[in-house]
Amino acid sequence: MTSRQILQVFENYQKARASFVQTVADLSSRPQNVEALREAGVMALLRPLLIDTVPTIQQTAALALGRLANHSDELAAAVVHDDILPQLVYSLAEQNRFYKKAAAFVLRTVAKHSPELAMAVVDSGAVSALVTCLDEFDPGVKEAAAWALGYIARHNAELAQAVVDAGAVPLLILCIQEPEMTLKRISASALSDIAKHTPELAQTVVDGGAIAYLSQLLEVQDAKLKRQVFSALSQIAKHTVDLAELVVEAYIFPAVLPSLKDPDEYVRKNVAMLIREVAKHSSELAQLIVNSGGVIALVDYVNDSAGSGAMPGIMALGYISAFSERLAMSVVVSHGVPALAHALHTEAESHIRAAAAWSLGQIGRHTPEHARHVAEANVLPDLLACTMDPAASDDLRAKASRALKNILQKCTHMPALQALLADAPPSVLENVVAQFAKILPSDAKARKQFVTSGGLKKIQEIQAEEGSDLSEAILTINECFPEEIVRYYSPGYSETLLQRLDSHTPGSAKTAS
Repeated sequence: MTSRQILQVFENYQKARASFVQTVADLSSRPQNVEALREAGVMALLRPLLIDTVPTIQQTAALALGRLANHSDELAAAVVHDDILPQLVYSLAEQNRFYKKAAAFVLRTVAKHSPELAMAVVDSGAVSALVTCLDEFDPGVKEAAAWALGYIARHNAELAQAVVDAGAVPLLILCIQEPEMTLKRISASALSDIAKHTPELAQTVVDGGAIAYLSQLLEVQDAKLKRQVFSALSQIAKHTVDLAELVVEAYIFPAVLPSLKDPDEYVRKNVAMLIREVAKHSSELAQLIVNSGGVIALVDYVNDSAGSGAMPGIMALGYISAFSERLAMSVVVSHGVPALAHALHTEAESHIRAAAAWSLGQIGRHTPEHARHVAEANVLPDLLACTMDPAASDDLRAKASRALKNILQKCTHMPALQALLADAPPSVLENVVAQFAKILPSDAKARKQFVTSGGLKKIQEIQAEEGSDLSEAILTINECFPEEIVRYYSPGYSETLLQRLDSHTPGSAKTAS
């Protein structure tokens, strides 16, 4: 056999390997093929191709592995169990930029599935290698490494700390400053995934100067980047008042408010989340949001949103209202109550309705005036319906019940209170009757309205245990009226009159005279 014939054998072998790995990579991009590839033992066949002598075969094998691992945690676990990770980590340090991108892609797809698989990636020594890639010249390598590090960090504080300990944060902040938009997005996302777990991790991100660089991107036109920027700032701000103040000191208000009307729904939601995370910490921060026009913007946002998108806006209004009468009134005058009432009445998800109930309770609990604004929006019957709905979640029933109690304890709006008399359960009825007992002794007009509207009659129909708070409140109400009027509206009084008619002798009154 000639040397040319021998070389031909090797060429055929190389072409076959290249054809095989390219075909597998193509097949693995379609979910319907993945199970058949797994059953055919594709993982074991791809592993030796990661160290093939031909770079394109190496890269394509890594691409195929990444696509397979992306589909299921079972295949991602196979990458770990087949001892493929050490080869990928070695390649991150030694191979060309194309292979580095492919290797980082595999590490990302393995790490994304669970904390256990992400920890396997960490234990393989991949984090340090990925951090080194953040310092590469090629933006694509940086991007792939940042993406993998973010997927590792997002699971829990321990994994995020491993990323921090490897020195990722300063390099990720440098990546935010690169001109490539995709690299900015992924780096901001990775910082968000690190900062979200604990105040200490968020402080590490802050100490690297992230807030200044993130705040410079608030008005960029790229929607995907804006999503990540607002997410990162909210994950920093959520932990403590000090961190929230550092975010605010970057002059994000009122700069972020126009983005509540951004065409991209995720941008809008993430801005609302940022405002919520700032508002919840202190009355000073809530006041700053009010002063910048944030409440009106939030109310518009809640009116224009539905489902989970409305949730952060609803919560933000509640947090602002919770701190003081003045802040709650700022929500009232910005027409926040009708917006929250609409969410309570129309939203399908229990947790969103629970948030609306909680926020309405935070508004109505301050003063009679606050409670009246809530009551006039016809909120009380909806809250009562939530507390009595057996299909509602425990959280919704609890929050609606607490909100109703808080509002009723301040409410002096007679029509709203009377509307609850007929259907309220004993726990709510006690609060309603207690309010009448406070209002009627000093208000003659209210007493007359109470009689003519049928309120006094309904009070007489209530069965109260002797000596209870409810019984005492009913007694206080009855003492506000002449005895004969109370008797007239008491159950059984008409039968008593009929009995007197039966025993009455015609002409007896004249005879007596």
